[in-house]
Amino acid sequence: MNEYLIIIRGGEDVSSLKSPEEMQRHMQEWQKWMGGLAENGKFVAGQPLMNEGKSLVEAGKRVIDRPLAEGKELVAGYIILKAESLNEATELAKGCPGLEHNCTLEIREIRPMD
Repeated sequence: MNEYLIIIRGGEDVSSLKSPEEMQRHMQEWQKWMGGLAENGKFVAGQPLMNEGKSLVEAGKRVIDRPLAEGKELVAGYIILKAESLNEATELAKGCPGLEHNCTLEIREIRPMD
């Protein structure tokens, strides 16, 4: 079984959800999806990312505090899962609750380090 990285980009700001009940429902959807992956031995890791960051450029000689891409290009988080194929990983990703909030998912196989 191979590992796949799901890069979560863009989507609506969940803090803009209007009520605590909606926010709780949103978090429960994530817990249900990720819990299902874990129960089936598919979940490896996953976390949301903060908006702030730094970039290393010029062969790592210079550090830039720059605004990261916003909107659709902002990397909001990641999930690492196990699947037999890219197609299976893509099917598993279709359950991601972020899709209901207009995020985009990029699914990539992680190349093993031999």
